[in-house]
Amino acid sequence: MTTHSFRTLPAILAVTLAAFGLPAMAQSTATTTTTTTNSTAVAPATPQPTLTERAKEEGREAVNATERGAKKAYHGTKNTAERAAHATESGTKKAYRKTKEVAGEAVDATERGAKKAYRATKRGAEKAGDATANVAHKAADGMRTAGNKIGEKIPGTEQNEAAKAAGKQ
Repeated sequence: MTTHSFRTLPAILAVTLAAFGLPAMAQSTATTTTTTTNSTAVAPATPQPTLTERAKEEGREAVNATERGAKKAYHGTKNTAERAAHATESGTKKAYRKTKEVAGEAVDATERGAKKAYRATKRGAEKAGDATANVAHKAADGMRTAGNKIGEKIPGTEQNEAAKAAGKQ
């Protein structure tokens, strides 16, 4: 073999390898192009929420659930207190009417006693309703405060931005 054949051998080898490689590359490019065209026809997958977004959503849901529960408890207690007041009021009125039908001084004394009992019961029921309302309001305020504290820990929320601003001053 001469030096001339040693120089042409690498060139022939390179051409041969290129001849095998080009059709393989063209085939894989065609597959990629076909796959790309098909994937654009399919609806893109919706992105999954981040951990922070999920935490925000869970925090909002917890606060909303607590507020709904507090409202239900408040309204239930208020309605029960009102029903009790009405029942006591109507019972006292019935007793008053029955007692009034009886004659004599006992009637007058019982009448005054029934009126006092009626007024006392009415005031007590109103005070119980007010106390229940105050408790429910305080519970809701506590839940809002807890929600704000949670919000301070979650980046991107209004509470977090306010906490950062307060810390820099």
